[in-house]
Amino acid sequence: MRIVVFGAGGVGGYFGARLAAAGNEVGFVARGRHLEAIRAGGLRVRSALGDIHVPAPAASDDPGALGRADVVVFAVKLWDTEEAAAAARPLLTDGGIVIPFQNGVESVERIGAATGADGVLGGAAYIAATISEPGTITHTGTMARLRFGALRPGQVGAAKAFHATCVAARIDAELVADVERVLWEKFAFLAPMSGLTSAARCSIGPIRADPEMRETLRLAIEETWSLGRARGVALPDDFVARQLAFADGLPAQMKSSMLHDLEAGRRLEAPWLSGAVARMSRAIGLSTPVNATLYAALKPFCEGRG
Repeated sequence: MRIVVFGAGGVGGYFGARLAAAGNEVGFVARGRHLEAIRAGGLRVRSALGDIHVPAPAASDDPGALGRADVVVFAVKLWDTEEAAAAARPLLTDGGIVIPFQNGVESVERIGAATGADGVLGGAAYIAATISEPGTITHTGTMARLRFGALRPGQVGAAKAFHATCVAARIDAELVADVERVLWEKFAFLAPMSGLTSAARCSIGPIRADPEMRETLRLAIEETWSLGRARGVALPDDFVARQLAFADGLPAQMKSSMLHDLEAGRRLEAPWLSGAVARMSRAIGLSTPVNATLYAALKPFCEGRG
């Protein structure tokens, strides 16, 4: 399968390397020092699930130079979505599909506005991975899962084909029927966890161990769950309790990708996470004081250090 990974950071770099190691033709859209390192020495992944070295992958900052794709694994940061989606159009000239594995719940519409909605599926990635140095992705823990699915009947065949490719690459991948619910299940945990770890400047361990911070996390999840339910998403009644139990099972040192970005002085995805919870809730008359406060605390840092 011809795959282009648009955004070779933690998510795209990890799963793209696994797909390439399994024999697929994988190209990577990257930039800056990371791109230079990939060109010079290949792409490396350090992981408890097995290290990988892809010695000479096709890599460019120009998507058009990578040729057509059957699947575009779309894994850019949320602030780059519109620009990257427009740049991805040359990859889709022969009926290729785009599967966004981003945070948030608005990517399908944002990408579809540039590429056409018929070729955009829904997807969610579950992994803690980051660029630890140019050309190298470091995976924390052992969670590394993809869930994705068709949003239109005409997409089912392509979704099944990519799922088979992932399984052959020994990636933990699930083809789901209700992908909108999957996106909201991830968002309703990730937005609060990202907001709180970033605002508190600490990993999940101290947050879940401290009664006041744990309650803040619970309330933020509850607000996001309420928003999803109000929008007609079939989130279960026991969702909040289950997400807290999930948090208890994470490695204590796990940080959100947004906290990694904050510590490095990079831009933040907060406007599309805690900020989106507050924005979408206001639009339908719901109050989300915890998520709104987390977003307000992070707002001065959203553009990075420049």
